Amino acid sequence: MSYAIDFGTSNTVIARWNPVTEQSEIINLPSLSYQTAQNPDLIPSLLYVEQAAENKVCVGQQVRDRGLDIQNDPRFFRSFKRGIGSKVQGFLPELDGQTIQFEQVGRWFLQTILQQLQTTHPDVKESLVLTVPVDSFETYRHWLGQVCQDLQVEQVRMIDEPTAAALGYGKADQDVLLVVDFGGGTFDLSLVQINTSQQKTQPLGFILKWGDKNLADTSKQRPQSARVLAKAGQNLGGTDIDNWLVDHFAKTQNLAVTPLTTRLAERLKIQLSLQPKATEVYFNEETFDSYELALDREQFDQILKEHQFFDRLDDSMTQVLQQARRQGLEVDDIKAVLLVGGTSQIPAVQTWVQQYFDDSRICSSRPFEAIAQGALQVAQGLEVKDFLYHSYGVRYWDRRQQAHSWHPIIPAGLPYPMEEPIELTLGASTDAQPSIELILGELGNTNSGTEVFFDGDRLVTRQLSESQTLVQPLNDRDGSRKVAKLTPPGYPGSDRIKVLFWVDNRRTLRISVEDLLTQDTLLKNQVVAQLS
Repeated sequence: MSYAIDFGTSNTVIARWNPVTEQSEIINLPSLSYQTAQNPDLIPSLLYVEQAAENKVCVGQQVRDRGLDIQNDPRFFRSFKRGIGSKVQGFLPELDGQTIQFEQVGRWFLQTILQQLQTTHPDVKESLVLTVPVDSFETYRHWLGQVCQDLQVEQVRMIDEPTAAALGYGKADQDVLLVVDFGGGTFDLSLVQINTSQQKTQPLGFILKWGDKNLADTSKQRPQSARVLAKAGQNLGGTDIDNWLVDHFAKTQNLAVTPLTTRLAERLKIQLSLQPKATEVYFNEETFDSYELALDREQFDQILKEHQFFDRLDDSMTQVLQQARRQGLEVDDIKAVLLVGGTSQIPAVQTWVQQYFDDSRICSSRPFEAIAQGALQVAQGLEVKDFLYHSYGVRYWDRRQQAHSWHPIIPAGLPYPMEEPIELTLGASTDAQPSIELILGELGNTNSGTEVFFDGDRLVTRQLSESQTLVQPLNDRDGSRKVAKLTPPGYPGSDRIKVLFWVDNRRTLRISVEDLLTQDTLLKNQVVAQLS
């Protein structure tokens, strides 16, 4: 039995493949899930730390049922997914003598869910697929892999969220699809091409963990191929909108900024997706404080405009369409547009999409379940072909700026595995230099760079200027920087080593190093970093 988990910033969805009905179905976990008339079983991505030292936590709907999400309490965490793998600015909370990292909060959350899932559905031990954002630094993917090492699951795979959504909407008969994945923490656009292959190929998706048995061999379905043609994304989501609404009421009604008022703002936002006006009233029986918040869609849209919301969406759409045109594709070649994530249900967002595409091509009926259900198809016989979303480069000293800078060597958008390696020639920079070191990094998109920081007790993101580039070093640690020991020592003025870079079919960055003076091979097929 195959299971898939879509870990979202606001909500998490679990799906499984039922071999009897040969269909996917959403899983309800008692006390953790909730359901509404419009939505399937969702698990709120919330966590409350009861005792950090003992790993005792409360997650999901339990947090809301106990009222733990409406108090100013440092033990309560929401939107913590966006802090995983990011360099958070500001002080991290300290609980029970421990500084709590968001990676630990995410680990607690997923482990609690999986523990209950394994209790109610023991066959989850066979196969599990996890989804990841398209615009995440590799540290997020590494973190997910580390979490999986502790799981008692035979096989664990990973797939891009937008690619999974394209499959989950059942649009495999279409040639080119655009997935608009707009959730609580991220906005991702992915142009995907899905083809049916007549050849027998091994189902892929990035494999995080294998057991002793190759479960992929049991697939009886005809393999398919999902090729990602273009991508763009940024840290922008429903959580940001909630904060903007709270700030609006703080300014116009002198409303206090608290977890309670943030939750009221979130309810207003959800109501406005279903009706033109919304009102939320809350009365605290202990303090006798009362709140009455009202908003209509026109006011809501104006708040979005004040925060350059639609300008940022336009920037990402422009990036994707430009990437598509470089491959000979125009807007008319996109046969379907798939909306997923709760934020995609906002009427203003759907109107924005309609500015680019006609209604007949827009699908929005499965915003929450499409990603998890599509991820199941990886385990059911899907081969995923992808390209590198970020570029990768080497650090160097910029004498003009008197500061370190980065030189790209592997460009974004390059398919992998790479057919030919990229060559870089280096020389010594000082007399009698005994060795050469290289620091490699993943280079973020300068147009959509963000930083994660604390604003009071809120974890928010801020867009960086175009002159700033986010870089995630891959090997900046002791024992990993040195790529060549020079014997005899090197001297400035001549090329000394040749370095070959390439990415293999497992998305692993590898290098080989040759000493041009001695013609010795110093490194051969050396792994530098796992890029996924």
